[in-house]
Amino acid sequence: MNTLAQAAVAILETADPAAKATLAREVAAAWRGGDLAEVGTATPPARPARPARPELKRATEVPKRKITRGTAGRGALLHALAHIELNAVDLAADILARFTAEDLPRAFYDDWLTVADEEGKHYLLLADRLAALGFAYGDLPAHDGLWQAAEETAHDLLARLAVVPLVLEARGLDVTPAMIGKLQKVEDLESAAALKVIYDEEIGHVAIGKRWFDHLCARRGLDTTQTWQALVRRHFRGQLKPPFNEAAREAAGLPADFYAALAME
Repeated sequence: MNTLAQAAVAILETADPAAKATLAREVAAAWRGGDLAEVGTATPPARPARPARPELKRATEVPKRKITRGTAGRGALLHALAHIELNAVDLAADILARFTAEDLPRAFYDDWLTVADEEGKHYLLLADRLAALGFAYGDLPAHDGLWQAAEETAHDLLARLAVVPLVLEARGLDVTPAMIGKLQKVEDLESAAALKVIYDEEIGHVAIGKRWFDHLCARRGLDTTQTWQALVRRHFRGQLKPPFNEAAREAAGLPADFYAALAME
């Protein structure tokens, strides 16, 4: 792993979830410390390496459970979130390796290594909470929608930024406060605290996505809002669903007029 791109591919090629998350954090530290100095080039795999479990199903086939004082519903919630965060580690690594031909400034790589580092931390936080409840990642089925979004946008960094941070991660800002509230209601304060850490840092991740989306639009001479809406219509398999956490979205640089038109379609 002599270059950042090679290190990012190594993350993608690591199957064990804890090892993947830990490696992402180590690569970020090596970049910040100067042990990795060059971006370089590398070819990322079409799909990241994954453990044999969990079984991957369609989103509609993954059962949802109510959060109660018992462990089953909370375990299912935390398992689903751990799966999202593991995908997020791979999505950050894929951005670092796949789009090096864009001739981006060092600040781009600084930002996305921050994302990879924090997503790794998030996965490990959730894995610890799962263990405390008697579960482990892989115990329950999960869906593959996040990586399908990566495949759909593998050809263009602008499309990737439009869909992954500015649709999928922004959706997390909408739904996480309610999950925190439900966990607090059943007195699982440790899990609620873990989700609060994740929520606060995900605002920054959405902001990073918006910053570099704006940067690329300016470089290509494109209108930011119109371009984002067109790319989402083309590449996102779903619908933007209210209610929106307008305060968190605004903090991340997403004003309501940026996404409101798509929500009404």
